[in-house]
Amino acid sequence: MPTHETLTERRLLEYMGGLDIIDCHEHLPPEKVRTDQPQDVFTLVSHYCRHDLFSAGMDRSTYCGMNVWGVSRPTYESLFNQAIPLEQRWAIFQPWWEAIRHGSYARAAILTAKLVYCVDRIDDTTYQELSQRIAAENTPGIYSRMLTERCRILAVLTQCGRMDVGSPLVPIMPAGTLTDLGGREPVEKLAADLEEVFPASLEAYLELTRKRLATWAAVGMVGLKFMSRRYAPPDAKAADTVYRRLVTGEPVDGAQRQALQSHLTHAVLDQCGELDLVAAVHAGIWGDFRDIDCTHMLTLAPAHPRTDFDLYHLGMPSVRAAIVVAKNLPNVWLNLCWTHIISQVQSRSGIDELLDQVPVTKVLAFGGDYARPVEKVVGHLYMAREDYARVFGERIDRGLMDMADAKAILRLWFHENPLRLYRRLTVPEASP
Repeated sequence: MPTHETLTERRLLEYMGGLDIIDCHEHLPPEKVRTDQPQDVFTLVSHYCRHDLFSAGMDRSTYCGMNVWGVSRPTYESLFNQAIPLEQRWAIFQPWWEAIRHGSYARAAILTAKLVYCVDRIDDTTYQELSQRIAAENTPGIYSRMLTERCRILAVLTQCGRMDVGSPLVPIMPAGTLTDLGGREPVEKLAADLEEVFPASLEAYLELTRKRLATWAAVGMVGLKFMSRRYAPPDAKAADTVYRRLVTGEPVDGAQRQALQSHLTHAVLDQCGELDLVAAVHAGIWGDFRDIDCTHMLTLAPAHPRTDFDLYHLGMPSVRAAIVVAKNLPNVWLNLCWTHIISQVQSRSGIDELLDQVPVTKVLAFGGDYARPVEKVVGHLYMAREDYARVFGERIDRGLMDMADAKAILRLWFHENPLRLYRRLTVPEASP
């Protein structure tokens, strides 16, 4: 662990270590999905490390970097094939690890190896012992041990496309299941699930989407996930025409589908506001991030003034733009999920700048953004605390705030603001 923090930073780190927090974004599935699968050293280099592996050239012949879905990645996928001996998989992986191990994604894995498994590094001399320890830990209760006991996390807002997640996980469901219609089948399924007649008109379909949201909210859902895209203004008449053609099997072209999607997105966003559900919005880094830039919020959020928006990832790489969006729009909040493992340098710069511009009541401090490797939340949280300690410590030492101010703001960001935004979320009372 680093030993060069200032005294002020150490005091802040100690304070944050005692905070009960809300994890504002993961993709964790129900715990049984994790424990029913064998785990080894490659658990720690799954999820986001894969993007650095692909950037370094792994599976270059089949993976171009822009389309992350449905792409064959045979080398990467072989790392998780338990039929292949661990030594053989490590030999394939080791040269690629040398290319990425200095990055922030890898640092979270290395820190997790140290903090959770008491292994100082990930290399030729440790991967077997580390694999044994990971396998031994992969038992029921791992979510509680990693999230509640180690991280003091009271609740985890997770997006895995399921409602049956179990405590401490709290679901946020994908809006696309309601807004991105490819034909009649998903409409039939929605009607059947809700025990309603098939909706022949767009108006009838939107009655079902509202009922769907209400039934999900009644059993624990606190928000709906959207993308920060350029949506056309709502046009009910045109959208109804396209909807009727779609559900009767008539030809619908791409532009017509997009028009329907835009109208449905606007309608469902309004329904979120009516039901006190948060619109969680991905913006920035992912594939062609120009299409999901945070600046699209400048037209989307004002069109839905009753709906609160949780803008993810500090808009990376458009950090300054995201800060200005939140500064100007009262219904847009900033969520620093994922950011600390993308770049600690960029995260710290963003934290410093948003303190200059954004009310401290509109910032959410942390979300690990992991799926398979729940233990990496520990490493990511360590990095996040480092970033806040550095920025707040420097501000204290420069006389821009005092320690009491810093502690109050950090408590807001890690605990109180998530509860203020996600009003349907209930958690055990935090420690004083």
